[in-house]
Amino acid sequence: MRLKASKTWSQQQLAVKLHVAPGEPGGWLTWERRRMLVQAGKTALAAGLCIWLAQWFHLREGYWGSISAIIVLQSNVGATVTASRDRLLGTLLGALFGFAFSLFGAPPWNFLLATFAAIALCGFLGLRNSARLAGVTIAIVMLVHASGSHWTIALDRVGQVFLGIVIALAVSTLVLPDRARLRLRDGLAQEFLLLSAFFEAILEGFRGTPAPSLPALHDEVEAMVLGNNQLLEASRNEPSGPGWREGLSLLTQFGRSLHDVLLALDLSVKDSGEDHYPLQLEPELGRLATDIRTGFHHVAACIHKWDFHVPPAHISLEADIAALEARMDSVRHTGIEFSQAEILRAYAVQLHLKQIARLLRASRVETSRTLGEPQS
Repeated sequence: MRLKASKTWSQQQLAVKLHVAPGEPGGWLTWERRRMLVQAGKTALAAGLCIWLAQWFHLREGYWGSISAIIVLQSNVGATVTASRDRLLGTLLGALFGFAFSLFGAPPWNFLLATFAAIALCGFLGLRNSARLAGVTIAIVMLVHASGSHWTIALDRVGQVFLGIVIALAVSTLVLPDRARLRLRDGLAQEFLLLSAFFEAILEGFRGTPAPSLPALHDEVEAMVLGNNQLLEASRNEPSGPGWREGLSLLTQFGRSLHDVLLALDLSVKDSGEDHYPLQLEPELGRLATDIRTGFHHVAACIHKWDFHVPPAHISLEADIAALEARMDSVRHTGIEFSQAEILRAYAVQLHLKQIARLLRASRVETSRTLGEPQS
């Protein structure tokens, strides 16, 4: 038996599959590069608006607003909200501590104590991303020599940061908005396709030469899972329709679980190149593997369309599992003809395939229930 991948995918090919419409021109200006150009334009617009407003209202050191806008304007609305919150809280705490400790004399000792106290408080409050910003604000309030009192400097700093955050949020939300939940939806669809390719590459090494693409696919899946986890955090800061947040969270969890099972499957098929016992399990084992590949692609399509109630046509993973279990029972008496190691490997592969099949079905069915779709 040799279960060979019919097609392998790279992350770039998956991105093209999901984001480039039929007939859309390719070439140098890819979807990702267009996205980068839009992000560059939005960032420049936000920074320019900040400096223009600062000049219009004669704000002192108006460049801080532009700096804040550049820092907090992220690639999607949810991430921009998160960065804005962290920067505003850090600036407020830094301004407060900087002014309060400046009343106790000149640096350096009060500066050291203010920095320690602010960063420690951020840590205790779970505001780790705000800690560095609080320290920077303390340094500006207490160490930068400017006209006016420390209180005036603190207020100016908070006002400029607030201006930059407001402009960044407005630009991110109103100018060609990029929603984290939509990026996560497409990212999860790509993740399930990558998991399918990873699955195919693993099985290609089951009684055969390991697929050359296996290490690269392993790294791509790791990066995709990590990126989708970050998008999930960002999407929680965006308004969404009924079930979106719960559905995305559920699919992200299923993606991580499938990834873990595939890593275990990869370990199970090590040194299986000369095994013959799996031949006893055909055609049921091969049918289950084929239908699992179809299941990965079906769930990816469901995610992309955000419609989960229709099961994949012409396959039943539960029926495949039952058929494989019956086959293994019927050939158990032949086990004496094979080494214990290859029998154990075959059983391990069978158990992992069952787990993958059930996770795939559950990912579609449970997401459909979460979204309140009619069950078929």
